[in-house]
Amino acid sequence: MAGWRRAIELALSNDEIGALTALSRSRTEPATRVSRARMLLAYRENPSFCAVGQMIGVHHQTVERCVERALAYGALAALDDRPRPGKEPTITPEAKAWLVSLACDKAKDHGYPHELWTTRLLARHAREHGPAAGHVCLANLVQGTVGKILGKEDIKPHKVRYYLENRDAEFEQKMAEVLCVYREVEVLKKAAVKSKRRKPVAVVCCDEKPGIQATATTAPDLPPEPGVHATFARDHEYKRLGTLSLLAGIDLLSGKVHALVRDRHRSREFIELLKLLDGAYPTGTAIKLILDNHSAHISKETNAWLATRPAGRFEFTFTPKHGSWLNLIEGFFSKFARSVLRHIRVSSKHELKERIMAGIHDVNRHRVIHTWSYKLAEAA
Repeated sequence: MAGWRRAIELALSNDEIGALTALSRSRTEPATRVSRARMLLAYRENPSFCAVGQMIGVHHQTVERCVERALAYGALAALDDRPRPGKEPTITPEAKAWLVSLACDKAKDHGYPHELWTTRLLARHAREHGPAAGHVCLANLVQGTVGKILGKEDIKPHKVRYYLENRDAEFEQKMAEVLCVYREVEVLKKAAVKSKRRKPVAVVCCDEKPGIQATATTAPDLPPEPGVHATFARDHEYKRLGTLSLLAGIDLLSGKVHALVRDRHRSREFIELLKLLDGAYPTGTAIKLILDNHSAHISKETNAWLATRPAGRFEFTFTPKHGSWLNLIEGFFSKFARSVLRHIRVSSKHELKERIMAGIHDVNRHRVIHTWSYKLAEAA
């Protein structure tokens, strides 16, 4: 004759009770966890497996197993299923390593026209060549299993992440030279505030923004209509009218932008910008330029023109290769492209030129003095 079931005493801490209460009311947790949390809370109030099972709507043995797990492993650990042995894996670790090694090669290196692998192509290749390589278990490999194996190793052979090779052995030295110029700008600003007099020095960041597209619409833009269209409507078709280049220099002390818009950005256009800067500052002012390594900045034509100017009039500081981000004018170009050039449509290249220059004049009416701060404290 079977004996009476004895009630199991379940002791829960205040933290466990709070966590179980929150889980029992959750709308996002899995249903099994919510149900088990309710079982434990109900059993704490009424230690009867049958009564709790009837209230929750489960068998009393389910409640008993949940309470026993709570006593053995803890109340919160009892909410999850215990690990099961599962089916023995059919793909050996050696086969997985072979597959991962294969994924680290390019598909084209194995005779395929594809540049990179896809999981479908990788699975097909493994099925065809895996058994010959000693991995018979890969004969029936499917695409989904390939994804799981590569996912565990965090390998994504179908994707490309770009990086930039540092090809300038003197990168740090050249960056320090640029930062020293920015430090000098800070010193000049502070000196100007104290003495109300400016040293006859101008520091200008220069660069070109080529390839500005002049595009025309093929149908009129439709304006927004309240309750109908929230935005301007534009026909997808457009007409290309050519490109322009913006050559500009921003004065780091005054915030003024000196700019030219030309069809190209060769040495002769860069010399035009230098002439513009030469005429914008008094004769005794030293003009220090920060610029990149574009061929127009170091060409014979440019050097020949610089030779005609007084000694010390122009001083160039070049950013390192792939270090154009050190030039403050890149930030200005980015802001100008997002505010003035974004979605722009014109009827001719001449109109585009006029609107670019109008945008420059607007910037100069509301000048912003740019300040460089990255690693400035480390500059000598």
